[in-house]
Amino acid sequence: MKTLIIYTHPNHNSLVYSFLEKVIEGSKENPNIKEIQILDLYEESFNPLLVFNKEKRRRDMYRDPNLEKYREQIMWADKIVFIYPIWWGRPPAMLMGYIDQMFASNFAYKDKGGLLPEGLLKGKSVVCVSTMKGPANYPLLYLNNAHKILMKRALFSYVGIKKVKFFEFGNMESPKGKQTEKLNKVYRYFQSVK
Repeated sequence: MKTLIIYTHPNHNSLVYSFLEKVIEGSKENPNIKEIQILDLYEESFNPLLVFNKEKRRRDMYRDPNLEKYREQIMWADKIVFIYPIWWGRPPAMLMGYIDQMFASNFAYKDKGGLLPEGLLKGKSVVCVSTMKGPANYPLLYLNNAHKILMKRALFSYVGIKKVKFFEFGNMESPKGKQTEKLNKVYRYFQSVK
């Protein structure tokens, strides 16, 4: 299994970065994971801004030469792991800008003229590891599970990815947030996932 890890946080001294380290550590100990690539969107200085004009059309985004490297990473991967904080009930703008550009028509999906497109990323799986300051049940009770619905239904299912696993950790700024326990949970998962 080839694993692409997409990390989205500007601070390498953060708890989110500790989750990245645990994902890498567990993955390296997993005999099912043969290769790992890491994409740190901030370190990469990924440009999340969409630009469309006479020369650059949205319908041609799937062949933008500036995004070729990232398209190759997605096609290469069997499993895509997203690691990010939840800010204001959703992933950071940097990650959303990556998604807007990478999950483009004629690369991630193809319109068939009907209600739903053909997902072109079938067979891949996704794991989302996210942290938030608020309580763990906040997204479910106050936001009607908007984050998971956004990621699973509106994005991954749309492009053909059916196998999606979430680690959504709340209370991460609290001294009683059980950070070590949650870090170890992620580590153990990646140590044995198939």
